[in-house]
Amino acid sequence: MRAIDLNSDLGESFGAYTLGLDEALMGFVTSANVACGWHAGDPLVMEKTVRCAARAGVAVGAHPGYPDLMGFGRREMKVTAEEAYAYVLYQLGAIDAFVRANGSKLQHIKPHGALYNQACKDQKLASAICRAAQVFDPALIVLAPYSSAFRTAAEAIGQPFAAEFFADRAYLPDGSLVPRSQPGAVIHDPEEACRRVLQMARQGTVMCNDGSELSMRCVSVCVHGDNEAALATVRSIRAALEREHIQLRPMKELI
Repeated sequence: MRAIDLNSDLGESFGAYTLGLDEALMGFVTSANVACGWHAGDPLVMEKTVRCAARAGVAVGAHPGYPDLMGFGRREMKVTAEEAYAYVLYQLGAIDAFVRANGSKLQHIKPHGALYNQACKDQKLASAICRAAQVFDPALIVLAPYSSAFRTAAEAIGQPFAAEFFADRAYLPDGSLVPRSQPGAVIHDPEEACRRVLQMARQGTVMCNDGSELSMRCVSVCVHGDNEAALATVRSIRAALEREHIQLRPMKELI
């Protein structure tokens, strides 16, 4: 692998509450998943985050979630496919207003939290999200795990798809993430996260929580912006990739 995208979930502050180190992280990532105001973010935060990304030359993607500010979008909800379609299309329109105002174009969509995790395994939910993406923009990239319902849903309608790898999350043998409620689900050690990214980039595999290896070939690597070690982790990963002569490029240049 000679080029890779480095993405992070950003713009997740809200009102008087500050979350993450967005401006610092912008200096290291190539794509930003910006919260759209439902699980986190607000109009002022969205505008500021998109403007910051534009200054840093970072591509912007939508990071829509469930309407769940109190639960940070990590609580499962039971919604119909029609509701999911409308929820996502609404949030795409909101973030796109700020992207356009800054003279740019929305690159991708990556759902957040419970919406993301549920749709990875629910074909109807994934299809509704991909349909919203296509109606909004047929060139909008769907960013999600390779072994997920998102990939099959995107491929079924010809929507661009990019597979992502989580540097700071542990994996189960089936390719899904270890639930945050379980010990070791989040990797806080930057060196360990870095080793995992290099293994994926060099060998196309990842070590799962049971010690087995899983095939994992992705064009984008995610470092969560709300992880307390996020800045140290993304700095270490970028430096390691550059030492390996692996170029950092936004995903729109890689698929």
